[in-house]
Amino acid sequence: MTENKARTRGRVRAAFAEAGVTGWLHAVDIDSGAQLDAGADQPVVTASVHKLCLLVALHQQAEAGRLDLSEQTTCPPRDRTPGPTGLAAMLDDVRLSLRDAAYLMMAVSDNTAADLILERVGLDAVNHTTRRLGLTRTHAVHTFREFLTLLKEDTGPGGPEALADPRVIAGLRVLDPAATNRSTPRDMTRLLTAIWRDEACAPEHTAAMRRLLGLQVWPHRLASGFPFDDVHVAGKTGSLPTVRNEVGVVEYPDGGRYAVAVFTRAASPAAVLPPADAVIGAAARIAVDALRAGRG
Repeated sequence: MTENKARTRGRVRAAFAEAGVTGWLHAVDIDSGAQLDAGADQPVVTASVHKLCLLVALHQQAEAGRLDLSEQTTCPPRDRTPGPTGLAAMLDDVRLSLRDAAYLMMAVSDNTAADLILERVGLDAVNHTTRRLGLTRTHAVHTFREFLTLLKEDTGPGGPEALADPRVIAGLRVLDPAATNRSTPRDMTRLLTAIWRDEACAPEHTAAMRRLLGLQVWPHRLASGFPFDDVHVAGKTGSLPTVRNEVGVVEYPDGGRYAVAVFTRAASPAAVLPPADAVIGAAARIAVDALRAGRG
């Protein structure tokens, strides 16, 4: 089995190299605990993947009776956290529940919705949640508004166009795991496993979280590796200049369940880089296929 793991790890790293990225992966069979890794303990920037930690914290707070998921919040158009989706892109006053804000946060990665939840939950609660679940290398440093402010400061007067300059990219604090929201691939699969095994919260809450992860609208990363009608993929992406990530769970009709976390950094600063997106699904498929072969 050790030889097979080494061979699989080599195939994953070769796929990353061919796509022009540096990548780190961890995959685990949720039921047997069998696992495969390629740099699973590498500190990585989570970007919007950290919204998964916030989702778990929200449900833990609800389970403890500190908030009600149906609680209503009003979001005026002024001072919204920037972003291209959801509330961040809307022009008028919006009133919605915390649970519906969580839907927007997970399905379309809405930054405004995430910060609405953070205002109610707090960064300390997010970090308490990850510590409680044993995610010792996962930490939330700032809100998504603060995160984007940091990115804007480091980009400088050149604005978004400056992100085509490798020298600007090299100076971005949001790309330094020591300075921003961070985790490791292994920590993220541990979190997903806790959600799928009903260990993160009571079953009614973990079921609600699994539902939201299954509603993500983008299939071009993790799900692209599993193009089958009877295989279900639920996940959360995260993106930054040169960074493309996704963590999620792949479920087969025979009952097999596999948590996968893939984090990548591209050599090219191009905003549109299809091979870098696709290799997330390709690498995950290599790992999951190997885990499934080992089941027999």
